[in-house]
Amino acid sequence: MTRQKKVTLASVLALAIALLGIGQAGLDAAARVHMVQAPSFEVDPLWPKPLPNHWILGNVIGVGVDAKDHVFIVHRNDTFDRQTEIGAVANPKISDCCVPAPPVLEFDPDGNLVKAWGGPAPGHDWPESNHGISVDNKNNVWIGGNGLCPPPGTPQCPAGTVDSFILKFTHDGQFLMEIGVPHQTVNSNSTTSFGRVAKISFDVKANEAFLADGYGNHRVAVIDMDNGKIKRFWGAYGHVPSDSNLGPYNPDAPLAQQFRNPVHCAEPTPDGLVYVCDRPNDRIQVFKKNGEFVKEKIFKPQTRGDGSVWDIAFSRDPAQKYIFMADGKNERVYVMDRQSLEVITEFGDGGRQPGQFFAVHSIATDSKGNIYTAETYEGKRVQKFVYKGMANVEPNQGVVWPKR
Repeated sequence: MTRQKKVTLASVLALAIALLGIGQAGLDAAARVHMVQAPSFEVDPLWPKPLPNHWILGNVIGVGVDAKDHVFIVHRNDTFDRQTEIGAVANPKISDCCVPAPPVLEFDPDGNLVKAWGGPAPGHDWPESNHGISVDNKNNVWIGGNGLCPPPGTPQCPAGTVDSFILKFTHDGQFLMEIGVPHQTVNSNSTTSFGRVAKISFDVKANEAFLADGYGNHRVAVIDMDNGKIKRFWGAYGHVPSDSNLGPYNPDAPLAQQFRNPVHCAEPTPDGLVYVCDRPNDRIQVFKKNGEFVKEKIFKPQTRGDGSVWDIAFSRDPAQKYIFMADGKNERVYVMDRQSLEVITEFGDGGRQPGQFFAVHSIATDSKGNIYTAETYEGKRVQKFVYKGMANVEPNQGVVWPKR
């Protein structure tokens, strides 16, 4: 090759490299244009630590955080394949693994198991299917239930009735109160019982608990936190609730004027609002605390079946600027502006690895801004997402794996 050709080739290569650099810079600039400022998180793949006693979890159906950032979960310790998952307690025993953990487990911020308790005991009923766990300002633990009663002939639980009560315990599991008449039929206008409560949240200043009442009934119910008396209730748009069958959700139909089952959360805020998860209708409805309708927002409206709006938690800043919403059908957590209800960013994906989800069902935050999620169905776990501060992130972050 002549010297002139070598010079020419070198010039061409230099130009190509320069153009590639310009092109990459343009791509990087375009990517930066689409970044958004939002709270950022990384999954902690080592949280929680392994359970003792060969314990395993069933459907993890609720997560809550106390004043010391201890994390409480409630799971269904009967939701297993009894031949392959709990052989150690089969009769006859068929393996060394495994043993269902007690229904309620408490973890410290480092993921150590602190205490486990719960289940049927003398002096109180236990839901046929527990659902939701919350810790109030006095460190009392509240549990709901969404079970249906077994076949006819069971005197303690007549067929056709439901989990129509909720339970209140001390922090360490001592029974305090059973609220609601047990084993009643669905009745969204009852003033004495409930209809398969999904979750319980609190307005401490007013001494009121807000119930997502929920899987049988079609309402938000508000009770006195001390005596459990029902003070008021309402349905979608603030209407008188109805138990009429709306049929399957159809995204092309007019918006339903009642909640579908389940009404999955009812979260009050210090500025006088209540955010309600109308899960199968793919929407959040916002109310004043007296039940007056304010506004609504539809999310992923083509989501059928289980729906998109499973649970919400608020950021812990005084203004509660952000909502974190669990979507167990599309397997995402959305970070939203609370005032506008606009999604800023989202993270997660379907799967079984840390940072992925299988039916992400419940969500909670601690005082440091960390997020905890609980997964039902075959997810059967709790995960921790560590708050990493405000950052420029992509609108769809995928799996938020720790950075090396």
